Amino acid sequence: MKIQNLLMKLIPILLLSALPGVAVASGAAAERMDLTDHWVGFVSIGIFVLAYLFVMAEEFTHLRKSKPVILGAGLIWGIIGWFYASNGLTHAAEAAVRHNFLEYAELMLFLLVAMTYINSMEERRIFDALRAWLVRSGFGFRALFWITGILAFFISPIADNLTTALLMCAVVLAVGGDNSRFVTLACINIVVAANAGGAFSPFGDITTLMVWQKGIVEFWTFFVLFVPAAVNYLVPAAIMHFAVPDVKPDASGETVAMQRGAKRIIFLFLATIATAVSFHNFLHLPPVIGMLTGLSYLQIFGYYLKKTAHKDHHGKPDNAEHDGQLGSAVAFDVFSPVAKAEWDTLFFFYGVVLCVGGLGFIGYLGLASEMMYTGWGATNANIAVGVLSAIVDNIPVMFAVLTMNPDMSTGQWLLVTLTAGVGGSLLSVGSAAGVALMGQARGKYTFFGHLKWTPAIALGYIASIYVHMWINEAYFTAV
Repeated sequence: MKIQNLLMKLIPILLLSALPGVAVASGAAAERMDLTDHWVGFVSIGIFVLAYLFVMAEEFTHLRKSKPVILGAGLIWGIIGWFYASNGLTHAAEAAVRHNFLEYAELMLFLLVAMTYINSMEERRIFDALRAWLVRSGFGFRALFWITGILAFFISPIADNLTTALLMCAVVLAVGGDNSRFVTLACINIVVAANAGGAFSPFGDITTLMVWQKGIVEFWTFFVLFVPAAVNYLVPAAIMHFAVPDVKPDASGETVAMQRGAKRIIFLFLATIATAVSFHNFLHLPPVIGMLTGLSYLQIFGYYLKKTAHKDHHGKPDNAEHDGQLGSAVAFDVFSPVAKAEWDTLFFFYGVVLCVGGLGFIGYLGLASEMMYTGWGATNANIAVGVLSAIVDNIPVMFAVLTMNPDMSTGQWLLVTLTAGVGGSLLSVGSAAGVALMGQARGKYTFFGHLKWTPAIALGYIASIYVHMWINEAYFTAV
């Protein structure tokens, strides 16, 4: 299974390496050289492919995926910088890489704030309380199949799809026990729902966040994808429903109490989102400025929780231990959730942005844009992007599209946002949620278990595209 898994990812990457593509616009565009037929371009492509092979082999090598792409980014830009400097163009590459780095910095800091809030909610046991409530409610397998799927669909637009999928999978494993059939179907359902839910929200996925921060699609416009995203989830869920065992397991008596300040942190997270949207829409400032301002809300509230930590202990000494339950002796520290952010993912994102930006600066993305968006047409190209994101991570795929910056209508930009977001559901290895659940439900949720239901998921994928082109037809007329 692992070898076939690797081949499923490897073959399209190798094919893509032969594709041409372009890049970052910079003030030094006039000084840019076309190196697509030069040894600089060939070596850079080879470095990127080799780095990505190590990313795909992470399961076998246990080498964090950020390491090879960071090295690859440095080597690619090092070669570009040396070649340009040797030809007397000392500032063209510098301007281009600074442009890439600024784009990365904005997205990285935005994601860091969001991850800090999610980790703070986890530390305050919000997700544990939700899981315990679902487990002790005594729902049957079919009811739980729909409840976990619907919750994943609506939580992932706010939290990331990985956190959402792990939370819902924990519920499924706690209730499903040894019923592998239920666990498999429920995990597939959760992966599809989490990916679909992230597609209609600017905060739901890194791909939608990139499109919003780039200013291509307005904040509220993303929500017109709600119905297509819902169709993407509901079609395979309705088909799988009949295969879910009609069994009602015994309820658990587990209870979990949220820690003090939990509900207020949820409110502060919503206030932070509102601040980011307001800064972008009304003050015409980058959304990341609003997110960092919102981080200060959490920092100040964290200071309050720390100063009033004695209230957590119900009159007991500050050094009392309470088994990590409500009233823990450890006061809230905002920098602990910061430290627990997905740093490997954030640095992987850095490597990808710089690698793709370098290949674009060389000229490959321009050629790919010409072939796909001019040759195939925008609709076919955007559908292909979704299929490709099931094999390759959707971050480099979407960043490549944004770097190509094809002349498309808002409807087409929404289409590629939708397909890149939900295309990863076609295979279990197509999204972070699927990969994580294969580890969490090892032996029950597998690559081939998911592949068996890929036709149903593909039906939802196709249906969502048709629904989007139908109900959002007006967005396809204006560029």
